[in-house]
Amino acid sequence: MDAMLFSSSTQALIYNYKESAVQGMLDFDTLCQREVPSVAALIAPGHEGFHKAFFRTSERLLPVFPSITAASHAHPLASVFINFASFRSAYESSLRALEEPNIKVVVIIAEGVPENQARRLIAVSKRLNKTVIGPATVGGIQAGCFKIANTAGTIDNIIQCKLYRPGSVGFVSKSGGLSNEMYSVLSRTTDGIFEGIAIGGDAFPGSTIIDHVRRFERVTQVKMIVLLGEIGGWEEYEIAKALQSGEIKKPVCAWVSGTVAKIFPTEVQFGHAGAKSGDQAESADAKNRALAEAGAGVPDSFEHFAELISRTYQGLVASGVIVPRPEPPVPALPVDFRAALKQGKVRKATTITSTICDDRGDEPKYSGVPISEVIRGGFSMGDVIGLLWFKRRLPRFAAQFIEMCLVMVADHGPCVSGAHNTIVASRAGKDLVSSLASGLLTIGPRFGGAIDDAARFFKEAVESKATPVNFVESMKAQGKRIPGIGHLIKSRDNPDQRVVPLKEFAASHFSCCTYLDFALAVEQYTLCKASN
Repeated sequence: MDAMLFSSSTQALIYNYKESAVQGMLDFDTLCQREVPSVAALIAPGHEGFHKAFFRTSERLLPVFPSITAASHAHPLASVFINFASFRSAYESSLRALEEPNIKVVVIIAEGVPENQARRLIAVSKRLNKTVIGPATVGGIQAGCFKIANTAGTIDNIIQCKLYRPGSVGFVSKSGGLSNEMYSVLSRTTDGIFEGIAIGGDAFPGSTIIDHVRRFERVTQVKMIVLLGEIGGWEEYEIAKALQSGEIKKPVCAWVSGTVAKIFPTEVQFGHAGAKSGDQAESADAKNRALAEAGAGVPDSFEHFAELISRTYQGLVASGVIVPRPEPPVPALPVDFRAALKQGKVRKATTITSTICDDRGDEPKYSGVPISEVIRGGFSMGDVIGLLWFKRRLPRFAAQFIEMCLVMVADHGPCVSGAHNTIVASRAGKDLVSSLASGLLTIGPRFGGAIDDAARFFKEAVESKATPVNFVESMKAQGKRIPGIGHLIKSRDNPDQRVVPLKEFAASHFSCCTYLDFALAVEQYTLCKASN
C-alpha cells in the first residue's frame, strides 16, 4: 500500500453518483483552493451526458460516462474510484475498477456486501497492490487536499474542524460517525489532522486499521497517530506487536470502544457487523490493555481521550517535533443564490413582474384572491376573467356579459379560414396543439380579426373626440376599410343574431355605453349608403 493515497491533484471517478456528494467534494476543493476539481467524471451505467455542478464560482459540466472503462480511458489521471452502488452490485463494479490501471484506490460506500465478495476484493487489491476503503465506509479525507464523498459532513463542520488545511495527526477508525466527532476533538486538542480514514464497519474491510497505521508511519507530515478500535476482532493486537517491535515509532493514542460489553451476561453485537464480543481476548478491555502495555497512550475511558491526545501533542510541540504554524484565514465559500436568498443575505430584482397572479406562497392567487377561495366561492369564468383582466371581481352583470361573449365566439363554424387551416393540418397528421396553432396563425385583419380591429379603431376615435361622420370620412380618405362594416351576408334586414342580444344586454345593464353608442352611430351613417 502506498504511503500517500491522495494529494492536491488527486481526481476521482464517481460511480452511481449522488449529487450532494459531488457538490460537497467540489465545495471542499474551493475551501482548499485547489487548482483542479477533485471530481474528474461521473459514471451512470447505461447513460451518458453531462452533470452541472459548481467549482468555485463557475458552473462546470462534469462528463457522465456509461461505463467504468469509458470513464477511465477518458480520464487516465483519475486515481480514485468512489462507488455508490448498492450492496447487490458493489462487488462487480469495484472489481472492474480495480482492473483499470489508473485506479489506485477504490472506496465502497455500501454496507452489507457479502463477506465472500469482500474477501475476493481484498485478495485482488493485494495482488494488484491497490487500496480498498470500505465496504460500509463514509471514506476519508486528507486535510487541505482531497475529500471522499460525504466525509466530514457539512461545510460548516469542515470549517469548524479546520479540515481546509493540513495538520500533523494521522487518524483511523472503523466508524464514520465517530470519525467526524474525532475530527472536532483533534481540531481543539492538536493542530488538526493530516489525514483521516474510516475503514468501514463490516467484518472484512478492504484495508485495516493496521494498514493505515503503517502508512502513517511512512508519511513524514504525520507526527502522531490516533486510532479508534472497537470490540471484536484481533487487529489491535497487530498494532501492539508493531509498537513492540519498533515498526511503529511515532506516538500512538488509542482507544478501543465497547468496554460496556462486560456488564452484559451474554455476547453482545454492537452496530457494526464486525463489532461483536467473542472470547475475552476480543473484548475492548483486553485490547486496550494490550495497546497500553505495548506503549500506546490509552486513557482510562473515552471521556479522557481528548486530554490524553492534548498532552501527547503538547509534548511533541515542546520537543520541537511539531512546530505550530500560524492559523491561515478561513477561505470564503460562495453561497448558492437560493440558499442566500432564503437566509436574507441577498436581494435580486425581478425579471418578470405579474400584477394579476402570484404563485410565491402556499397556493396561487388571482389578483390577490387565493385559488382555493375562487373555487369554494363559486367564482364563474366571468368572475375569474374579471380578476385576471381587471384585477377585481366584477359585478355579476359584467361577468355575465363576458360569459355571453365567450359562448358566442366559442366556435365560428368550419368554413372560416382559421377553422379551415386547423382541419387541413389535422388531416395532414399533425397533433392537436400544432393544428390549433396553424388555425390561430391565420387569424388576422382580413380573416377573423374584424372584432379586434373594430374595437381598436372605435376606441381611438372616441378618445380623439372624433364624430362618427368624421371617423367614417377619415377612414375613407385613407383608403381603409372600417372593420366589421360591409359584411357579405349580414345586413340591416338580416342582422347577425349573435350581436342583437349582446347590444340589448349592454344597453339594459351598463350605465355607460360610450363605445357601443359610437359604433352604432357609425353603423347608421354607413347604412345610409348601403344596407350592409
